[in-house]
Amino acid sequence: MSASKLHADDTPVPVLAPGNGKTKTGRLWTYVRDDRPSGDTTAPAVWFGFSPDRKGEHPRQHLKFYRGALQADAYAGFQHLYENGTIVEVACWAHARRKFHEIHIAHASPTTTEAIERVAALYAIEAEIRGSTPKIRKTIRQTRAKPLLDGMHAWLEATLAKLSRKSDTAAAIRYALSRWPALIRYVDDGALEIDNNAAERALRVVALGRKNFLFAGSNAGGERAAAIYSLLGSAKLNGLDPEIYLQHVLERIADHPINRINELLPWNLSLPSRS
Repeated sequence: MSASKLHADDTPVPVLAPGNGKTKTGRLWTYVRDDRPSGDTTAPAVWFGFSPDRKGEHPRQHLKFYRGALQADAYAGFQHLYENGTIVEVACWAHARRKFHEIHIAHASPTTTEAIERVAALYAIEAEIRGSTPKIRKTIRQTRAKPLLDGMHAWLEATLAKLSRKSDTAAAIRYALSRWPALIRYVDDGALEIDNNAAERALRVVALGRKNFLFAGSNAGGERAAAIYSLLGSAKLNGLDPEIYLQHVLERIADHPINRINELLPWNLSLPSRS
C-alpha cells in the first residue's frame, strides 16, 4: 500500500453457509504492486483480502491509507474511492477491447474489426516500450499513442451517431467514451499501464483453486485462503516456485524470530525458480 500505483480486481468464491449445508458467494479482492514494466526494481507483491459480500465498503477499508493511482475495471464499488482525489482512477483498455471482441466473435462487422485494430495499435506501442523508464514511456506515448487516441475518440463518436442506441456495438462504444479520461490517463504518466492485466493474472490461481477445493468452509476459511494466496502469489511474482517457497517457510517459521519475520518474505529469499 506504500506504492504509487496499484492494480485491483475481485472474483467470487463459494463459501459454506452455516447451518444449511449450502454455499453463499464471498469475494476475494486482489491488489497488485508490479512496476517492472516501467523499469522499476521494487519487488512485486500481491495482497488478497476476503469479504463475505461485494459491498463497496470493502475496497474502501482495504485502501483507506492508500494514496496514488488505482488501475481497475468499472465496478461501481470502486467509484467512491476517486471522489476526494487521493486515489486516481486509471481504466483498463483490455476491458474496453473485450466488449468489442465479444461482439466480434458473435457477429463480426467492419465497426468491431476497426475498433479491435485501433486498440491493437496501442498495444503494439506498449510492447516496444515495456521495461523502459517512465520518462521514455511517457515521451513515446505522447508522440505516438496520443494521436491514435485522439483519432479513435473522434471515430467512436462519429460511429455512435450512426448506430441504433439499442445495439450491442453502441453499448460497447458508450462504455469506452464514458470512461475516456481514465482510459487515456496512462499516456500522461509513464509509470501507469495500459490495462489491468496484472490483477487479472493474479486471480487466475483462484479460478484454478475453485476447481480443486470447491468452497471455503467458512468466512474464516476465506480469510486464511486470502493469506495463503497472498504469499504464494507474491512468490510467483518474484520468480519462486510456490511449493518450494511454502515448504521453505513451514520448515523454518516455528523457530524463526518474530522480529526477523521479514526475512521469510518472497523477495528476501534465494530459492529455486519456477520452471
